[in-house]
Amino acid sequence: MGTLLHTYKHMPCITFNRVFAFIYTWAILALIYHHLLTLHHSTTVISVVTTTSLLISDLILAFAWAATNSVRIRPILRKAYPENLEKVIKPKDFPHIDIFICTADPYKEPPMNVVNTALSLLSYDYPPEKLSVYVSDDGGSELTLFAFMEAAKFAKIWLPFCRENNIMDRCPEVYFSSNYHGSVELEILEEIKMMYESMKIRVENVVERVEVCHHYITDESQHQAFNKFRKPGFTRANHPTIIQVLIEGAKEEDNKGQLMPNLVYLSREKIQKSRHNFKAGALNCLLRVSSVMTNAPIVLTQDCDMYSNDPQTPKMALCYISDPLAQPNLGYVQFPQRYHGINKNDIYGGEFLRLFIANPVGGNGLQDPHYVGTGCFFLRRAFFGGPTSVVPPEIQELRPDHVVEKPITAQPIIDLAHHVARCDYENNTKWGFQLGFRYGSLVEDYFTGYKMHCEGWESIFCHPSRPAFLGDVPITFIDAVSQTKRWAIGLLEVFFSKHMPLIFGTQYMGFLTGLCYAHNTFWPIWSLPITIYSFIPQIAFLNGVCIFPKVTDPWFLLYVFLFLGAYMQDCYDFVIFGSTYKRWWNDQRMWLIKGLSPFLFAFVEYTIKHLGIATQGFNVTSKVQDDEQSKRYEQGLMEFGVHSPMFVPFTTASIVNLFALIIGIIRMLTLWSFKTSFMQLFIAGFGVLNSWPIYEAMVIRSDKGQMATKTIVISFCWAFVLCGATSLIL
Repeated sequence: MGTLLHTYKHMPCITFNRVFAFIYTWAILALIYHHLLTLHHSTTVISVVTTTSLLISDLILAFAWAATNSVRIRPILRKAYPENLEKVIKPKDFPHIDIFICTADPYKEPPMNVVNTALSLLSYDYPPEKLSVYVSDDGGSELTLFAFMEAAKFAKIWLPFCRENNIMDRCPEVYFSSNYHGSVELEILEEIKMMYESMKIRVENVVERVEVCHHYITDESQHQAFNKFRKPGFTRANHPTIIQVLIEGAKEEDNKGQLMPNLVYLSREKIQKSRHNFKAGALNCLLRVSSVMTNAPIVLTQDCDMYSNDPQTPKMALCYISDPLAQPNLGYVQFPQRYHGINKNDIYGGEFLRLFIANPVGGNGLQDPHYVGTGCFFLRRAFFGGPTSVVPPEIQELRPDHVVEKPITAQPIIDLAHHVARCDYENNTKWGFQLGFRYGSLVEDYFTGYKMHCEGWESIFCHPSRPAFLGDVPITFIDAVSQTKRWAIGLLEVFFSKHMPLIFGTQYMGFLTGLCYAHNTFWPIWSLPITIYSFIPQIAFLNGVCIFPKVTDPWFLLYVFLFLGAYMQDCYDFVIFGSTYKRWWNDQRMWLIKGLSPFLFAFVEYTIKHLGIATQGFNVTSKVQDDEQSKRYEQGLMEFGVHSPMFVPFTTASIVNLFALIIGIIRMLTLWSFKTSFMQLFIAGFGVLNSWPIYEAMVIRSDKGQMATKTIVISFCWAFVLCGATSLIL
């Protein structure tokens, strides 16, 4: 079903999902009844405490399962046909597109990586005069500006080269690193590669020196630009607005005589005592500056480490945006986050298959795929109120229907752009609350998409066979869990706000859509049942207390069905979306670890923050990769290396589970009945199986990625304290 430009089909698993959900729901209700029955017949404090803990855990897990299944009710696969686009719209009538790239730290986000992303977007197979790329440098670094000055020069050679040779990999680093170069003449290839490598050397040399040397500054305009960074008192947290038009598309041509896209560098004003609202603030500044300079009706937001992998991507988005049936309420078209360089079995679960593919496919059926921060084509109008209720900005030049008639380098345009980039511009305005990207959560992407859907906008998830964008994944454990903790804190900010999806969301979007959004905000709550099941059954087992039904008890079969049903359905989701069993296994292991690490610590940090105690704040995930770390990652070894408090809970759990399994087996062979203790023995064994990489890092490995001695000692102490203290109580 569909049109000339796009089609869709329902996935064949819909009937199975619905039937299974019906059966599984009754099984959950039976389990809750069993817990209540056990609680009613409890005669000791220990029995009441353990049964209540398991009841609470299973209620949370039941809700998490229900929320997950909201996206399994009506999954839809869509396909776009960009080759048909020109049959419907002439290229001269293609809408303009403004592209936003955000970077914040030249040391954690190397400028050459950001440059490669920008060059891949500048070289889209799209009329170049209709593209504008805006780079937000929240680090206020002359190193980033220098890198983009170099990129602007190289773009005049790279863009026509890609166009004439129909290059698919338009990220220079990826193209020159590959072995396939099509029919390109070797001499031309070597010449352009040499130019790229020369640019790369200059940029990396500047980053290494931490300054732009005078011999790299070739004219007076560059000298004036870099002088702005060298004024007394200039720091990344305290500096004026810097706007530099690096390519003015209307006036500049590439080396083949064709017009170029616009390329604009922006570092918004920062004053230390002023709120800057992290990435959401940077995006809103880009939204206003671009409104003043180009005001394209379509806006693409892109992470600095996510390069374009398909030059046809804007045309794919246009296949949906130009559909008259979708136009009235369509707010954005989201492409999935996909990654290159993931090791064979994805040891950290960095693919996030559920979040970036399975859930959005399910969301297609409800017209609510979530905004995930990158690879998203917005209708600019969606930032200014609902489809039927426009929220006007404070000045005419920021309206989505405003027509820019002056060149982007005209002085009135530059002056106004500086004005709307001031750090105090948003004071007493609706920006961040009713206009633009939304404030109030560290996960500005999730919150922005959520509020747009509440206002009545719809969205579409486009999942082409060739990934539209590819990015980097964390290759160390500390980066992986730190990133997740940041997301979890942001989700808690939404969960405990007046915008809670189960109440506010269902009121405006309906129950199923509200449940879809609640699925994400519920992530951090996952830490409670995981913590309970990681310790209570094992500690009870060590002290001879049985808390689950015997193997011969009919209730035992209910537990077997619930466990196998949930796990097999989850594995099935991975398989139908093209992943593997081993990746699924590592993903479920990481979810268990996250419940004991970033989700747990996110709860603590969120609570501390709301008690008025200062917390660490926002940290940029490092995109710099060490060669030795990369090698171990490719080998499938988890990279611990440093000590972190976040490593202690799951290391402690792995020790307790190992104690329980060993002592339990010994006792079972000599004293206990297998039928009585099987379930607790199984849970301990399951914990041990999932903890193998942790034991390996603690005992077997001797490389730099092994578990820090401090972490091991602290975890053993906690394990002994927990087991010892409970033995006195029990």
